[in-house]
Amino acid sequence: MQKIEFAMLMRLAQASAAVTIPCTCIEAPLNAWMAQPLTLELDRFEDIGTLLDDPYDEPTFTEYHPAGTRYESVDAPIAPHFYPYNRCTVARCMTCSRVYLRYNEAGGYFTEWRIRALQPALLVDARP
Repeated sequence: MQKIEFAMLMRLAQASAAVTIPCTCIEAPLNAWMAQPLTLELDRFEDIGTLLDDPYDEPTFTEYHPAGTRYESVDAPIAPHFYPYNRCTVARCMTCSRVYLRYNEAGGYFTEWRIRALQPALLVDARP
């Protein structure tokens, strides 16, 4: 899968934010991380790349919240080199072309796919 660098991610985010047509992919607010809604038709999404730097290296679990936001905050920065973004695939709705970030949250006894809308105003090219 293609590694998506920051400049390309920003272009994808800007194109996604410019989409104004209605679509079923926006029925649930995906401005913050959430479990993929059961109503989301996943066969209408295509993976277009990854934010994972090296598939053979364990990415950091450090989060990036310089303004005191939290993982579940709608205004939390999208920092591709920090958790959970550093484990994400970038997916596009094939109906409307909106772009989302997805990753598999693996807890003690469960796994759960999570999703968040890619928003250009929140993208930050910060490094650990």
